[in-house]
Amino acid sequence: MAHILLRDLDIPDIWQFDTYVANGGYEGLKQAIGNHTPAEVIQIVLDANLRGRGGAGFPTGRKWSFIPQNEAVKYVVVNADESEPGTFKDRQLLEKNPHQVIEGAMIAAYAIQATAVYIYCRGEFWDLAHALEERIEEARQANLVGENVLGSGWNCPMFVHLGAGAYICGEESALLNSLQGLLGQPRVRPPFPAQKGGGLYYEPTVVNNVETLANVPWILVNGADAFKQIGTSESPGPKIFCMSGHIARPGNYELPLGITFRELIFEHAGGIPNGKQLKGILPSGASGPVLRATDEVLDSPLTYESVAKLGSTLGSASFILMDEDTDMVWAAAKMAHFFKHESCGKCTPCREGTYWLERIYERMMRGEGTEHDLHLLNSVPRQMVGVVLCALGDFAANPVLSTLKNFPDEYERYIRQRPVREQTADTLQDYARKEAGEHPAAVGEGGL
Repeated sequence: MAHILLRDLDIPDIWQFDTYVANGGYEGLKQAIGNHTPAEVIQIVLDANLRGRGGAGFPTGRKWSFIPQNEAVKYVVVNADESEPGTFKDRQLLEKNPHQVIEGAMIAAYAIQATAVYIYCRGEFWDLAHALEERIEEARQANLVGENVLGSGWNCPMFVHLGAGAYICGEESALLNSLQGLLGQPRVRPPFPAQKGGGLYYEPTVVNNVETLANVPWILVNGADAFKQIGTSESPGPKIFCMSGHIARPGNYELPLGITFRELIFEHAGGIPNGKQLKGILPSGASGPVLRATDEVLDSPLTYESVAKLGSTLGSASFILMDEDTDMVWAAAKMAHFFKHESCGKCTPCREGTYWLERIYERMMRGEGTEHDLHLLNSVPRQMVGVVLCALGDFAANPVLSTLKNFPDEYERYIRQRPVREQTADTLQDYARKEAGEHPAAVGEGGL
């Protein structure tokens, strides 16, 4: 089956404007503006049941429908702040098939009658961002972006904005703050981005992921029913799966939602190298709960609802595979350090919770863990879940609680045998020593 998203695998140089147009490019935008009202475009995407590919899986058409049509100023923001560990799908789309993302964003903008589109790229995408500006200029010169788009009387310029490398800016309200020149920290909601006062410059705003928007042109050209023929009824369409870690053929794979873990890992990505057994699966990067690689898991379909029933989340489908030799306590410690480092510090449960989780894991890594530490590892993350401004606090709790649940014997081994890991400049302990001044209580009496 020809690719819908990763079309660069089928069509060389599709990143070029002429090649994209010669292969049906911008036909979706032309059909949207020429044949449909904005409300009809929203209904088509609703009927297709396209779910957001950035992590939450929220229905895209429903998100668009929340925008009040009577507001004079509205925005579309493309979330290209691809910062989740193990995720690299959006970069391939923006580098290899950028016009499809531009077209999808313009269709979304037409559907809500936006006054501008902003593409927010992670700070490390500086080279990609400059090339993307050139692709936007090509579309502008063809009257597909900018003033009087396709003679419709509707004006909608498009801009590229670079972040500064903060994971938290992948969260939509922190992204909007950053785009406005404010601190990249989550906002208190309500109001939500779709509401007056909650979006970019406090105007109603749709925020969509790169991959989500890349699906939209195909839907406009082929129809909602054709889209629903791919995947499952609740999770229709194709999905890009990012495969990394202990896997024979790492990379991006575009496949229908509903295939099994086993098919993805062993048939498409080549299985686990060196004849090793698969031990653990992170199906959504560092932010989702770790799954034990049981037959039940491997034979489960990859849909948003099925992965949730297993106790994890499909998220952006950024798979990190861990073989039988992986120390799961060490892996959880590395993830705890990541979330501590990336916490914006705005809300106390996340700021303090991530700090103390890292400290507890440092003790474990030094071979100084106790039974009380196991109690703390069960207690501290539970005090973070659901009481923070954004999902980062929940994400930070996930690898801790899931490894404790699925690999309790490894934690017990750290307590009973107290293994002392080799200390290097990259260990958590050394990071903590450098940062100890941030929290005086960490080196005094009365700490955890």
